[in-house]
Amino acid sequence: MNNINKHCVFCNSGNRIIIKNEYAYAMLDVYPVSKGHTLIIPKRHFSSYFQITEEELLSINALLLKMRKQLLEEDKSIEGFNIGINSGEVAGQTIFHLHVHLIPRRKNDTQNPKGGVRGVIPNKMSY
Repeated sequence: MNNINKHCVFCNSGNRIIIKNEYAYAMLDVYPVSKGHTLIIPKRHFSSYFQITEEELLSINALLLKMRKQLLEEDKSIEGFNIGINSGEVAGQTIFHLHVHLIPRRKNDTQNPKGGVRGVIPNKMSY
């Protein structure tokens, strides 16, 4: 990997990689929100989505699509997905190496899914 950080858990996670391409790789989340919760991570170490290159963005998107297809083939109970990025400490980012969450969703996995990612601020979820 280019531009790695020896203290970063993602830069040092080679044995957990599921699939990869030129600029990014995928691995299962250690603290999954749901079964199959996957992280798509650029190989280059940087923290913010707003630092991404076009090549990295396209590579991440390609892996999101591949992992979505794979998860749907493996688990017929999946009916939807949340895709999210926490960018900055106040947005909930805890590992400061950009990563995209691909979270499989199943019917009745939450009482009321309306609002989806708006749930990061619970009283703003319902509208």
